[in-house]
Amino acid sequence: MQTRNLIGSFTLGILLTAIPVLSAKASEAVPNLYQLQGKNVSITYSTTSFTGKPLFTYKDKQQTLNFTGNEDIRSVETEIGTLVTVTIRKTVDTGNTSFTLLLPRINLGNSNSAPLETKGITTTNRFSAIPKFNQGQRQTYTTIHLTGTAEAVAF
Repeated sequence: MQTRNLIGSFTLGILLTAIPVLSAKASEAVPNLYQLQGKNVSITYSTTSFTGKPLFTYKDKQQTLNFTGNEDIRSVETEIGTLVTVTIRKTVDTGNTSFTLLLPRINLGNSNSAPLETKGITTTNRFSAIPKFNQGQRQTYTTIHLTGTAEAVAF
């Protein structure tokens, strides 16, 4: 009889000890959907989807591009946040252009959404089939201010 009470007390003690740890982790809600706008650019990025793959939509004055999966959407964690990159223009003989979204760390807490202010970086990668034209600076950057929301949604 005393053994049963001892086991029950021990189990209850472990559960009560774990509750603060679990509730602290539960309050750190991380967004998985980002909707942003800037001058002539709009971005929608979800870290996952119904298929389990990330989705990224880039829209400017000339084009709307949709990207799916880790091959098309490259994501890297850095000290300044997560860099999410897609290639928005490809050419065979002159290089390519990529767009990188800088995502800061966001804790949604008890909310499902939070305002977001960040930067987008368009990188022009210069390339020539003639080796002597590949000297000097080969990348140029244009930044754009983006505002919008970061949300946690169920997929």
